[in-house]
Amino acid sequence: MQIRDLPYSDPGTPDVRSGLRLLLWLGRKQWGGQLKALGWGVLQLASIASFPAVAGLAVTAVVHRSGNDLALAGVAMAVVTVAVTVGDTMLHRVAVTNWITAAARIQQLLARRTAALGATLTRRVAAGEVVAVSTGDIERIGWCVEAVSRFSAALLTTLGVCAALVAYQPQLGLLACAGMLALALTVLPLLPKATRRADAQRERAGRATELAADTVAGLRVLRGIGGEELFLARYRQASQQVRHAAVRTARMWSFIEALQVALPGLLLVGVVWYGTRLALDGHIAVGELVMVYGAISFLLLPLQLFGEFAMSYSFSRPSAARAARVLGLRRPGEERGAHAGREQSAAASSDAGPREGLYDSLTGLHAPAARLTAVVCGDPDAAGRLAERLGGHPASAADAPEVGAEAEAVGAGTAGGAADGAASADDPGGSASAGQQADASVPPSVLLNGVPLDTLPLEEARAAVLVQDKDPVLLSGTLGELLNVPSSGRVGAAEALNAAQCTDVLGALVQGSPDAEGDPMRARITERGRSLSGGQRQRLALARSLITDPEVLVMDEPTSAVDSHTEARIARELAELRAGRTTVVFSSSPLLLDRADRVVFVQGDTVAATGTHRQLLRSDTAYRAVVTREPQHHADASRAREADASRARERARTRTSQRDQRAQTDQRAQTEGVESA
Repeated sequence: MQIRDLPYSDPGTPDVRSGLRLLLWLGRKQWGGQLKALGWGVLQLASIASFPAVAGLAVTAVVHRSGNDLALAGVAMAVVTVAVTVGDTMLHRVAVTNWITAAARIQQLLARRTAALGATLTRRVAAGEVVAVSTGDIERIGWCVEAVSRFSAALLTTLGVCAALVAYQPQLGLLACAGMLALALTVLPLLPKATRRADAQRERAGRATELAADTVAGLRVLRGIGGEELFLARYRQASQQVRHAAVRTARMWSFIEALQVALPGLLLVGVVWYGTRLALDGHIAVGELVMVYGAISFLLLPLQLFGEFAMSYSFSRPSAARAARVLGLRRPGEERGAHAGREQSAAASSDAGPREGLYDSLTGLHAPAARLTAVVCGDPDAAGRLAERLGGHPASAADAPEVGAEAEAVGAGTAGGAADGAASADDPGGSASAGQQADASVPPSVLLNGVPLDTLPLEEARAAVLVQDKDPVLLSGTLGELLNVPSSGRVGAAEALNAAQCTDVLGALVQGSPDAEGDPMRARITERGRSLSGGQRQRLALARSLITDPEVLVMDEPTSAVDSHTEARIARELAELRAGRTTVVFSSSPLLLDRADRVVFVQGDTVAATGTHRQLLRSDTAYRAVVTREPQHHADASRAREADASRARERARTRTSQRDQRAQTDQRAQTEGVESA
């Protein structure tokens, strides 16, 4: 795989049982690149290791005054130099390719998993952790995967040099091997401690990143309540904790690196001292001493590569664990082996549900096709979960209380397996059984025109049903880029902006973007639209959704931050623009409810009442309490007072009618008496 061939057509299915297994899986996927890097690394290091031997031959030729041997040594030196140059160049090329392709593979997998999870991702993983995984963690994982081949080349070359020393000069060779073994036994026990300190540093850095992301996201609110100093103090404290952890980690690694320099230096001094005595006693020649000295000096280079690999692994292990945790997240019902069960439940639910529109068998909610349906929920959080469910996201534990505990237990087991993976590795069948339990706990899918959404391809399902949540995200860029979304082409940008009542928003954008030259489409929007008010962000997000013009549009409180006059105009324009399309609006605003063709009141987990807004106001006290923000007992008391007043008026009318009847009877009796007289 070359860099020019990126991205991967199929990045594969990662092993997410643990961070180590993810790293091993990446290494296996890059087997060819690893072998290439190993070959070029061995060539480079072996050529460098050959320099002392060539230098020893040159010294021997000078001592023996042999011109031919000196010329051969010069030719050998030139060949070794070329080999080092070629090996170093190609090793760097292949190593960088392995690094980038490994990082790109993880990045593609994260992007696909993020797209599959949708808005549920940030509720299952902190936003700061997602940012950390998609930025620094990817680089560390690529670094570790790339360092494996260079570590392997250094190990093979070191073993070869030590074997050659023992064969060539047994006394000095055994001394060098003993010194290398002592160095390894001194440094290796320190690596676990350094790894733990690096893990602590990564954990604190992740918390600081999460705190920074949350602070920036809520900066407008913090300024409104005067909480900047409080969060600044918290971030300063978290930052200092990261600094202290980084200093502790750096101290340990600097100590290890100092040992890697000091101990080989002492070994080199010892070998030279002992070799000099052997040379003075005539046991070895001067050229042999130079050769041994050069070989011992060369061993410092592999030691540096060993230290680099240890550092890369210690830093990448927590990064790989975080990446495995994110990649291991699954939408309920997504596990392997659940397809047949989903089809059976889908067939059963499709037989029972309506054939047109959007239908949720869990709550009984039905949004007829080509109609504007408003949904009123007493619990705003339940409204958000139901909106996601209508968009094709399977129900969470809160949507199905009867299976919530089991689903949460299965989810916890899945997360734990992604974190360490030990149980899954020992018991592969456990994962399958957990997946089956998770699938058994998933309620039946929402039906779109009689077809379960979870049986459709993800792209097709999301193209058919678009969900706009109550806190939509505006990406930074120009307004034209924001509104450049996949669409049917039926609704233009001007029409959508007009329906969303964005005239004042366009003026504010043009005023804040001098380089737009009066063109609203060229006006820039800051990240998440933080320069705009909440109502302005909502209206731009509404315009973006209207341009998309999906078959089914589900919106959760699309006008909660808009004033009543603007909201009334939006309700009118929305009903006209979405005529002939299925639209579901979660709202308790009377202005929107009055424009809806049908209002569904969801209380608890089921549909409690259905009708028009005015019908439900008259007939359902719970609905009226939610819509008018009147407490339930007040609504019941008001209803009772109205009933009492109605009964009193009825009794008064009855008494009046009785008096009129008696008066008429008395008048007729008097008339008859007069006539008879």
